[in-house]
Formats: sequence, structure tokens, C-alpha cells
Amino acid sequence: MKQYYLNLSAILLFFLSSCTGTKPTEKFEKGEFKTWAQTPPMGWNSWDCYGPTVEEHEVKANADYMAENLSAYGWEYIVVDIRWFVENDKAGGYNQTDPRYVIDEYGRYQPAVNRFPSAADGKGFKELADYVHGKGLKFGIHIMRGIPKVAVEKKLPILGTDGITADQIYSTEMQCPWLRDNYTIVADKPGAQEYYNSIFNMYAQWGVDFIKVDDLSRPYHKAEIELIRNAIDQCGRPIVLSTSPGATPISAADHVKEHANMWRMVDDVWDTWHHFANLIKVAEQWYPYISPGTWPDCDMIPLGRISIRGERGQDRMTRLSKEEQYSLMTLFTIFKSPLMFGGDLPSNDAFTLSLLTNSEVLRMHRESTNVRQLFQKDEMVAITSDNPETGEKYLALFNISDDLEPKEVSATFDDSDQNIEYAVTDLWTGENVGNCSGTFSKSLNAHTSGLYKLVKVE
Repeated sequence: MKQYYLNLSAILLFFLSSCTGTKPTEKFEKGEFKTWAQTPPMGWNSWDCYGPTVEEHEVKANADYMAENLSAYGWEYIVVDIRWFVENDKAGGYNQTDPRYVIDEYGRYQPAVNRFPSAADGKGFKELADYVHGKGLKFGIHIMRGIPKVAVEKKLPILGTDGITADQIYSTEMQCPWLRDNYTIVADKPGAQEYYNSIFNMYAQWGVDFIKVDDLSRPYHKAEIELIRNAIDQCGRPIVLSTSPGATPISAADHVKEHANMWRMVDDVWDTWHHFANLIKVAEQWYPYISPGTWPDCDMIPLGRISIRGERGQDRMTRLSKEEQYSLMTLFTIFKSPLMFGGDLPSNDAFTLSLLTNSEVLRMHRESTNVRQLFQKDEMVAITSDNPETGEKYLALFNISDDLEPKEVSATFDDSDQNIEYAVTDLWTGENVGNCSGTFSKSLNAHTSGLYKLVKVE
């Protein structure tokens, strides 16, 4: 039988916060959330290196590194991933045999104090969020869709209702098949919206700036996504919403861009070329939906030191070659994906750090518009975008094949650009690679890429 804990101190904290006026003080207008992430979010997520076992000192170490080495380049989010409320989780999967959940009397998970000591006395993530904010950064967490099974089993009351309990708003249908902590919330049940409101009001009091909600996209849980959107909009704090995992169905594109700031296109991307090649193919359908405030998401960046206590494989530096790492970062940046680094930041070597601090590449990622794929054929890919402020064009070329023979990858410009001469610069190296007009070509070995800035020659 699974154990649970009633965090009585959290009850007192909620009561005190209610009395001191920290309840939601405003509601956001419909669609206002799109102003919260006008450029793709950039940060660190604990999943790739620590799985469901990350501890407070490790979160702080990564925040310290980001503040010192990355924040000047636009990196700002520190995100605690899955199962921060389980005292005895494990690496290489999940403890679903005898998990010790920490939960308050209103059925809301609380941080496990043995992993997050600052959460003692019912403070939740408030002190850790304050630490991250004190570094000039933003704080995020991961949750699973739905309501905790233990809350249903114990018929715990839902805050903000007149006697409605957890067992009155759940369904066993569509329960997550790979992690069975929660049940589905039935959206039209009285108390369903109130439950989501209660957890997001708590997160707002903690100081959460970003939330990744899992098991939303495959299958696509439209009703619960709407409950979550409503809950964020009423909580009084701008919390960026990331839906996970993929593949989000393209048929849901119009709905998800009206409810989330970012959404996963694929399942987890790990440090193999197969994962990257699949990603670049899936991304093909999502270019029309790249827009300020709403971003198709390539997943976390599996570079640097990963799987220290991870879900996939042993402690290691990424298995991708340096050229493959350039290819991955080239796609993520020209596609304007959110950038959530998955490796342990303090373990970075100089090369990994260089991939995260290239000012020209990150300026393209931040400022470019009109991202479009020119072609994807014969295992060659060309992607382009524009900088409306400077008039620059950007071009990424990829050879995604496994063939030993190099491929000549050529991109032909729009008809209106055929007679314009451009000076071409390699964005990764800063090297001037000559001029071109009409077409630009590059010979690329298997798994390699090129990323270029094109400036009109006057």
C-alpha cells in the first residue's frame, strides 16, 4: 500500500498567506500569456542529468553556474523536473512500487524535505525560488496532469469548494500509462477547475515562473489543457506554460497555440543521431506555428554531462560527436525552439560552454522571423529565416544521411533575391566564407551542418 504524508505545516502556510493578502489579485486577459515569452524561453532542466531524483543543492549549483556564465546570454530558467514530491524515487526509471508521496490536506503535492530541505515547515518551493530569483533568474517546476491517486483514495477536500472531495472529480480513463501517480480530472465536474486553481495559486505563492505539465500531448488532453490555462490566468502570476511530451498532434496546433507558450513535437530527445534525425523530420510540419509567445518545442538539449542519475543510460558526457552537437544546436536555434539545456551545468567543458554562449547564433535565435524550410529531400535539409531589424538572412544546411560520401547541399534563394550579392559568414566560427548570389552550396559530410549569415553587398 502506498504511503502518503499530510503536510500540516503547509495548511498553516496557506492560511497565513490567505490572511496576508497573497491570494490572486488579478486575472489575465484571454491571450495575454503570449506576451510572457516573446522570445523562446532559455534555461536548464534537471531531467536529463538527474531524472526524478534531483536535490536542492544540485539545483542551486546549476543556478549558480547559470548566473555566472550564461545569464548574460539570455539563459534564465531553472526548472526542477519530475516527482519532486517523492521521498524515495530512483535513477533509471521510477519507483512505482512503494513511493512515499508528500501531499497536503487539500491533495496538493509538496516538495520532499529530505531532498529539498528549504521546504521544511510548509514553505514549499518558496525559499528555493527566492534563491533562484536572487541570482537574477527564474524558477520552474514539472507536474503531471491530473489529481493524485492518494488524494482520491483519502477523499481529500478540494480547496475553494463547499465540501467537494477529490474522489468526486476523477476518472481512471486515460490514466498516464507510464507513470501512475495521478488520475484524470473530469473537466466538467464541479471542483475540477477549483482543484487546478488551488495548485496554481500555491505555485504562484511559491514564486514559480515556468511550469512543464506532462502527459498532456499524446493523446491530446484538450479539456485539461483548458483547465490549466484558466488556472494560470486566474492565479495572478505570469507562469509560462510548457506542454509535454510529444508528439503533439498537428491537428491540435490551432488549439495548443491559444493555450500554451511551448509544446513538444516529439518524445524525449536523447544523445543519439536517430533522435535528431527523427526530430528534424517531425519539425517539418510545425514551421507555420513558430510565433512570438507560442513556440513548437524540440525538447531538452542532451549535451554536456547527462544521466548522472538519469532515466536513460549511465553517467556520461553526451554521445553525440562535436559535429553532431553543432547540427543539433543549429536546428534548435534556427527553428527558434525553446532552449532547455539538459546536462549538469557545473560539469560543462569549454566546448559545451561555447555552444551555449555564441552571441551571433543566439542573436539569430532571438531576433529572426519568417522561419521556413526550403527543402527536405534525399536526406538533405535547408532552413532559412530573416532578421527584419538588420536585413540579414540566415541559412542552415544539413546532411542527415549516414552515407560516407559527402553531399553537396545547395539552397536557391527566392526569385526576388536571385540577382542580389551576399557576403556569407559562418555563424559558429565568425569566418567569412565568400560571396554568393542566387544559390549557396556547401559540401557536407554525414551528420554535419552549416549555419550562415548572409548580408547584402552594397
